Amino acid sequence: MDAASRQTSFASTGIPGLDDVLNGGLKKGNLFLVEGTPGTGKTTVAIRFLMAGAELGETGLYITLSETVSELREGAASHGWHLDEHIEVFEVTPPESLLEPDQQQSLLYSSDLELGETTNAILAEFLRVNPKRVVIDSLSEIRLLAQGSLRYRRQILALKHFFSRHDATVLMLDDRTSDIEDKTVHSIAHGVVKLEELAPNYGAERRRLKISKYRGQPFRGGYHDFTIKTGGVAVFPRLVASEHRTRFDRKQRTSGIGELDALLGGGIEQGSSVLILGPSGTGKSLFALQFVAAAVRRGEKAALFVFDEELGLLFDRVRPLGLDLETMKASGALHIEQVDAAELSPGEFAHRVRSSVDLLEAKTVVIDSVNGYQAAMPEENALTLHIHELLQYLNRQGANTFLTVAQHGLVGDMKAPVDVTYLADTVILLRYFEALGRVRRAVSVIKKRTGQHEDLIREFRIGRTGLVVGEPLQEFQGVLRGVPTFVGNASPLLKAASDAEYD
Repeated sequence: MDAASRQTSFASTGIPGLDDVLNGGLKKGNLFLVEGTPGTGKTTVAIRFLMAGAELGETGLYITLSETVSELREGAASHGWHLDEHIEVFEVTPPESLLEPDQQQSLLYSSDLELGETTNAILAEFLRVNPKRVVIDSLSEIRLLAQGSLRYRRQILALKHFFSRHDATVLMLDDRTSDIEDKTVHSIAHGVVKLEELAPNYGAERRRLKISKYRGQPFRGGYHDFTIKTGGVAVFPRLVASEHRTRFDRKQRTSGIGELDALLGGGIEQGSSVLILGPSGTGKSLFALQFVAAAVRRGEKAALFVFDEELGLLFDRVRPLGLDLETMKASGALHIEQVDAAELSPGEFAHRVRSSVDLLEAKTVVIDSVNGYQAAMPEENALTLHIHELLQYLNRQGANTFLTVAQHGLVGDMKAPVDVTYLADTVILLRYFEALGRVRRAVSVIKKRTGQHEDLIREFRIGRTGLVVGEPLQEFQGVLRGVPTFVGNASPLLKAASDAEYD
């Protein structure tokens, strides 16, 4: 189906990410269910749906059985929205006679009278307005009035056929407060959108949605993160790397440090990922930033996502080492984001990384660190899948991705909080070791899928001039264990000009 046909047969929700998940939007002339507990964002989604229609000149009708008109307008105003003349709001209120004392005792149940009067009021208002888009908020009120599954089902079926005859696209909202096990509308509705709110042990609430059903229409399955902020709802569709493929030449990318490039077999190939592994303080961020600086010197753009370090401190720390990140940022060559793991969902983070490549055309992406990424998603299995899809996507866009992981411990046997070494194309291992009365640092490449690399271990230091990588430590054994044994005749260790320079 071409874009023009899709636009005429689908009603946009007004939320781009949700339209993507729905594979175009809602099929016109059908009834859809949006369900979720109070606070998940049903009303916000519904108002945006009506506003999207109003922008196209379509009349919308919001039928509210639980909120007042003033509450509804205040909620819209909180997002900077104003319900214009194309959107009618109809508040269904119980007849005043039902509140009078002499009407409380009757041979007929008040619910029998109220359900009929409520339905008639809804249909009369629909015929008066003649809308193309309708929202009914909420089904819990109708379910309570029906007082039985059979009567409730018949009532919803009657409404569905009525709206269908008038070619209206309908959203029915269900707050799941009256009977969460009742799936009556699930079988009647053309599609079902389920909204969920999760409360982590620490940090802001997380929201996600999934399409439980959509008749005759392919859609993006699984859960998708979304947020509610001033301005409405933002949905972040689950990233599927296999849907995104581009062609590019796999050129070799260098760091600008000859010894490091030699260790890497000449450099790294474009469209590959690099994991930099080591204990805290070994210089993992600095190694990644060397490739950022090299990319900027080549005239390319780069993106840096920092979980663990405050940006001002990072800028001040690396500036004396010849890495002026602020200047790179000011020139537009470097995009930098401070990521708050307590506030950001993994889906939103993946969306931001993807945007840096799609919109900013970044060819070098640094995620510092996976430890902070894990804090945003404590479930390790899901984290691994997220990283896998993200790395595959970035690789297929021709971007080089650098991930840093801080291992537990300083020397000897160390463990990472999550094992992602098998996902990366290249793994750089950093280690502390003790020799000649000093704590020193060593670097080695333990894996490279895209070509040959040195199997040697080199010492490196961080001095006033930046990162310095030395010759291979061929006369030492046990460097990776942290306490090497010298078996040679002459020390190949790097010498610092002064104690202050040896950082």
